[in-house]
Amino acid sequence: MELTKNFVKAKRPCADGLRWYLRHRQRPAASTDYQALLDALVREGRIADACWLLDQFGPTDAELALEHLEAEALVFAGSLRVRGAVRIEGLLRCGRQIEAGAGLAVGGDLIAGDQLRSGGAIRCGGRLEAGDDIRADWGIEVGAALSGGGGLRAAWDLEVGAGLRLAGALRIGRALRVAGALDCAKGLWAGGAVETGADLHAAQGIKAGTGLRCGGHLQAGWGIRAGGAIRAAGAIKAGESLLAGGPLEAGPGYGIYAGLDVRAEAWPSSARVRAAARPAALLSGCWAEEDEP
Repeated sequence: MELTKNFVKAKRPCADGLRWYLRHRQRPAASTDYQALLDALVREGRIADACWLLDQFGPTDAELALEHLEAEALVFAGSLRVRGAVRIEGLLRCGRQIEAGAGLAVGGDLIAGDQLRSGGAIRCGGRLEAGDDIRADWGIEVGAALSGGGGLRAAWDLEVGAGLRLAGALRIGRALRVAGALDCAKGLWAGGAVETGADLHAAQGIKAGTGLRCGGHLQAGWGIRAGGAIRAAGAIKAGESLLAGGPLEAGPGYGIYAGLDVRAEAWPSSARVRAAARPAALLSGCWAEEDEP
């Protein structure tokens, strides 16, 4: 796709960016092809301008297939498929999906318009965004915020340096640590501990293999279950049952609520509360002794 001068001006670029484009057009053998312009901007360190251009003109159906990839930065309008490892010092952004057969390591932001898939680990020093599902056969480590338009699956740990927001389900093989708030539009399952620095909300259920610690309010539309303690700095609210293998504790002055989406007569079967000891802050739900099935 060729980007003419009038086409670019119609998008109201900044003055500096437009001057760069006009100078670029006058260079010998310069191309005004969409991807060629993105490549030229990245080569000259104008990463923000390349991202602006992709925002304005959107993704393409082009595909870049490589054996392995090492670069300072890359902005590609289509899909990226790499059989081996991907190593990017700065930003990696693609208009459609990103797939790496081995590990994927990015020093800056990692952005995929569609799916993001790694046959190894995903390590991102900045923020991570994907328009669809995110999957790693090993673990995922993100230095800033993480957001996805689908679900997320990782066989090992997931560590996020800020907030996490997903439009799908979250399934982690080991521990889950989120420095900020966690908002999941479906269910959350972790084989190990779950820890958040702020509110934790799941529209469906929450299950932690060991302990669950929340730095704010803890809320699930269905039930909450943990193999160890469940502790929150704020209120604890579950649409159905609350089951802890250790203490069940809300923050000072806050209550613990089970069965919020269940009729009171169904509490004995669908809004059970079980923990190492009955919490003084338990305000709804049916308390069940620890040795009950």
